[in-house]
Amino acid sequence: MNLRKALAAPSTLVILLLLCLGVTVLAISGGEYQMSTWQVVRVLFGGGEGIENMVIWQWRMPRALAALVFGAALALSGSVFQSLTRNPLGSPDIIGFSTGAYTGALVALTVVGGGYVATSAGALIGGLLTAFLVYLLAWRNGTAGFRLILVGIGISSVLASFNHFMVLRAELDVAMAAAVWGAGTLNGLSWATVIPPMVLVVLCALALLAGSSRLQMLQLGDDLCRALGMRVERTKLLFVVLAVFLVAAVTSVAGPIAFVALVAPQIARRVMGSSRLRLLPTALVGALLLAGSDLLAQRLFAPVQLPVGVVTVCFGGVYLIYLLNRRTAKV
Repeated sequence: MNLRKALAAPSTLVILLLLCLGVTVLAISGGEYQMSTWQVVRVLFGGGEGIENMVIWQWRMPRALAALVFGAALALSGSVFQSLTRNPLGSPDIIGFSTGAYTGALVALTVVGGGYVATSAGALIGGLLTAFLVYLLAWRNGTAGFRLILVGIGISSVLASFNHFMVLRAELDVAMAAAVWGAGTLNGLSWATVIPPMVLVVLCALALLAGSSRLQMLQLGDDLCRALGMRVERTKLLFVVLAVFLVAAVTSVAGPIAFVALVAPQIARRVMGSSRLRLLPTALVGALLLAGSDLLAQRLFAPVQLPVGVVTVCFGGVYLIYLLNRRTAKV
């Protein structure tokens, strides 16, 4: 059985990777300028013509690549928080870190006056301050997972009310832009806006992969980790900071995209047939979820393009109801 699982794991990763590539090709081929799959593949391998190269590389590729990278980032962040809290509800959009990042970006938009750098910095600062506040309020000689979730839900509700207040008092054009961006959207992205957060995501992801063994150990319990010589709270705080950076990087460009961080780690566990934390499959599932959702957002009501967050909320809400019903049935 162990040999069968060992052989099945690489094949599952290959299937997930091929699905991500397939969805990306479909997303790139659609639009007002229709292209066949063969045309897309030819351009990707350097054989396209001038207009085809411009449409794919300059207009469509930034959005398609952002969907994959940002989906992986959200999935990794959700995996970290679910591991630290040992609870499937432990997700940055449930605990409130995504809301905090949105609050910081919203303050930059409405008070400072916006701008890419100000919005990105606001999202990062907002996410980190929210994480610090939640961590501080949940501290009782350590941080218990369930207490962290409850405190996070409370902070998230307060921040959501503050966000509504900020949008209502803003000027009309700023309020409309903030409302659309607040739904979570990948519309209108360019290389200049996606490359900096992608670099941050890659660096944080590499740091998480390097520390994945310690993250695995934390699932065994704080007492056992301390017995093995780990500085538990310092290690937890480091992982929280990395996970918040992942969320803030996505939020600074695309807004708060809900439920990918909640759903992807659970789907990855079921796909891999293991309850163990597996960061690479989780990242691929997150990339596939967001890329697939963005494809639906582009095609469902074409030529009108929906914010991708509208699609992820629909699917994620159904999953959350299922998860809550399943946990209630066990009580």
